[in-house]
Amino acid sequence: MKFFIDTADFNEIRDLAATGLVDGVTTNPSLIAKSGAQFLDLIPRICEVVSGPVSAEVAATDFDTMMAEGRKLSKIAKNIAVKVPLTPAGLKVCRTLSDAGTMVNVTLCFSAGQAILAAKAGATFVSPFVGRLDDTGQDGMELIHDIVQIYRNYPALKTEVLVASIRGPQHVIQAAKLGAHVGTLPPAALRALYSHPLTDKGLSAFVADWAKTGQSILTEQELAAVKKTA
Repeated sequence: MKFFIDTADFNEIRDLAATGLVDGVTTNPSLIAKSGAQFLDLIPRICEVVSGPVSAEVAATDFDTMMAEGRKLSKIAKNIAVKVPLTPAGLKVCRTLSDAGTMVNVTLCFSAGQAILAAKAGATFVSPFVGRLDDTGQDGMELIHDIVQIYRNYPALKTEVLVASIRGPQHVIQAAKLGAHVGTLPPAALRALYSHPLTDKGLSAFVADWAKTGQSILTEQELAAVKKTA
């Protein structure tokens, strides 16, 4: 399963990209507004630190303006995925951009029927929002199950299921078990995957037992060199 980071916070993106665990980035107008960054300045910077797909969303809703915005965004970097809404105009833009070789992320998917349309429009990614469905009392993971199953029935469809609106580690695990291709996670959700109380407890015991031996793997000079370069 690929991990994308769902944020427009450049420092968070750079920090998490350095772990080698990040495969891409997704942004949206709400995340841009929260960051306070200038969109057209930020996206090229993200593309420099993340080699995988970087989703940059159009702001318009009509076909002609979305097309103009999509074409402009696609020229920023080779790893741009133009993000469009799952509307008739958005899918028309998706078809046109996809035919021209541009990656497209179709967002705001809330039904399997919509996901079929996105795939037929040539979307690189379709983004079902599991957390928002859960908020309405529905089971967001049931939608992921349905989309994955439908896409598997038709090998000619190459659209990847990008699970969005992830709220925590369980969403990630459930999506992975269902065979979703990508999960886009807020930074806090990705960091939460590291955590388990037994890991912390075990590490504390190992550190304490090692200290009792009085040994050191590195010499004092080697340790000083490490601290100097850190």
